[in-house]
Amino acid sequence: MATLTIEIPDDLMEQVAPIRDQIPELLRRCLQPATLSAQVYRYILDFLASQPTPDQIADFRPTTEMQQRLTYLLDRNAAETITSEECQELDEYEQIEHLIILLKSGNLPYLSAMAES
Repeated sequence: MATLTIEIPDDLMEQVAPIRDQIPELLRRCLQPATLSAQVYRYILDFLASQPTPDQIADFRPTTEMQQRLTYLLDRNAAETITSEECQELDEYEQIEHLIILLKSGNLPYLSAMAES
């Protein structure tokens, strides 16, 4: 394994110190291209940019294609035949799902306030 030495500001070091052992994985994730297609992100961003009402937020669902792909990834994961790229893709879907749950539960106050106005 190679060693990398960098200089960072003291205030940043305070933030990094608790996650020091996770830095290699964080770098790996930052350097890898997104595994989800731009269409997935565009679909979600277009929805959020439309200033949806609370009812529209509650009714928000992934597209049929997204649901099919997620089912495929979950099946591969359950069968323990998932590739590392597919695992990263599944992780991205899970992160998006977490954000949507926060939005639907009203725990993203800025976006929730936009929807109410």
